[in-house]
Amino acid sequence: MAEPARNPLVVFAGTSLTAGYGLPSPQLAYPALIQRKIDSLGLPYRVVNAGVSGETSAGLLRRIGWVLEQGNVAVLMVETGANDGLRGQDPDSTRANIQAIFDQAKALVPPPRLVLTGMEAMPNLGRDYTERFRAIFPDLARRNDAVLVPFLLEGVAGVDSLNQADGIHPTARGQELVAATVWRALGGLLSSPSPKT
Repeated sequence: MAEPARNPLVVFAGTSLTAGYGLPSPQLAYPALIQRKIDSLGLPYRVVNAGVSGETSAGLLRRIGWVLEQGNVAVLMVETGANDGLRGQDPDSTRANIQAIFDQAKALVPPPRLVLTGMEAMPNLGRDYTERFRAIFPDLARRNDAVLVPFLLEGVAGVDSLNQADGIHPTARGQELVAATVWRALGGLLSSPSPKT
């Protein structure tokens, strides 16, 4: 088990989009950019990038206990589901996995604030699937009093100049826009009265 962290943590639990897949340095991924923003504002938080490339919501569920042992987790942001959608997995299964992740987080004392990032399924899976998939995220955010980032890749997805050659993973510039999207949801949580350290 990890030593308790002195500073409160902002943990980003996610996929390759969070890990910074394909970038020259993990310091260009949005969690590192969020850390810079935090530091520039003199806030006491330390960011943990717990992104794993290729991971599904089931994979995150399997390791969330370890992720939550990193110390004093003040905020947990969950970015998962993209790989579920790419594989056409049942949206009800993705929903159940994310709920189980939140349940484990809420069992901590004190529980962290929760942030959930919305994802979109590929349109080739059909309208019914994409609508069921899209509905997972606002519904779970509402049920768990989590802050919702409606779509992590807002303004980035589908823009060639902001994505790597695979058309999926943001470039360094794309990651800057992702960080700005995340900060709009996260900033208010971190700017409230400082948690106990």
